[in-house]
Amino acid sequence: MFVLRIVGFFVVVTIGASLLTYLFTKNRRYITFAWQVLKYGMAMAIVVLTAILFERLILVI
Repeated sequence: MFVLRIVGFFVVVTIGASLLTYLFTKNRRYITFAWQVLKYGMAMAIVVLTAILFERLILVI
C-alpha cells in the first residue's frame, strides 16, 4: 500500500507539472503526456489493488 501511495503522489505531481507547463507554453503535447500518465497510473493502481484483493481472498479461504 505504501508503494501505491508513493506512485500516486508522483503521478499527481507529474500531471500537475505537465498541466502547468501547458498553461505556459500552450503546447498540446503536455496535455497528451498528462493523459498518458493518468491512464498508466490508473492501470497500475487497478493491477495492484486487484492483487491485494486476490491475496486477501486467498487468505480467507
